[in-house]
Amino acid sequence: MRIAIIEDEKPAARKLERLLGLFADLELVATINSVEEGIEWFSENQHPDLIFSDIVLGDGLSFDIFEKVPTKSFIIYTTAFDQYTLKAFKLNSIDYLLKPIMEEDLKNAIEKYKSFLPTASPPNSHEIKDLIKSDKQQLSRILVKIGYNLKIVQTDEVSCFFSENKIVYLQTKERTFPTDFTLDELQEVLDEKKFFRVNRQFILNSDYIKNIHTSPYYKVELHFQPEEEITVSRDRVKDFKDWLSR
Repeated sequence: MRIAIIEDEKPAARKLERLLGLFADLELVATINSVEEGIEWFSENQHPDLIFSDIVLGDGLSFDIFEKVPTKSFIIYTTAFDQYTLKAFKLNSIDYLLKPIMEEDLKNAIEKYKSFLPTASPPNSHEIKDLIKSDKQQLSRILVKIGYNLKIVQTDEVSCFFSENKIVYLQTKERTFPTDFTLDELQEVLDEKKFFRVNRQFILNSDYIKNIHTSPYYKVELHFQPEEEITVSRDRVKDFKDWLSR
């Protein structure tokens, strides 16, 4: 079984190489350190059966490689950031391992890969949904860009997520930050005990609800919010009340 590693941190790459060396049926054919190198390698070489790929690289995201050079290889993503779960599963991914990678987790991921071998094709949409449900990591932090810099925002610090001009932003006490998510994607990975989508534009964090007006409509006032009041859509009022009572 031919495998490749995409990892820009040398210690992490060496550790993964060592762990993968414990499996006799795996043959490492390449260790790739950047998006640029990855595009070049996948353009010029036969693609491996399985790829172990970090997501955040020094010159971009590993997703960028496969947008330039589509692959039919299966991918197991390895990363310290848990915000890319949904996008990863949409790109031939069969598993998603958070660093530091444990030997047992790696073994389970490889076994999952082998379970797909009889079909010799990436998982279909129903299998993807099942994988997300079974392996989903709740989103605990988000990587946002500020110019050329990156900042980690804990979801506990976010009062709400909102959509404006086709971009989804998060709101903290400090400021608003654009994200790479859609609100639909956020619904899948946020802690549903704390976050609730009140309408097509807003997802709220219960920890930052300041006041709720119930007449004539349910309107919510938040700390650090981008608007004075947020209206709960009529068809969501009952679910919203049930959520508040949990």
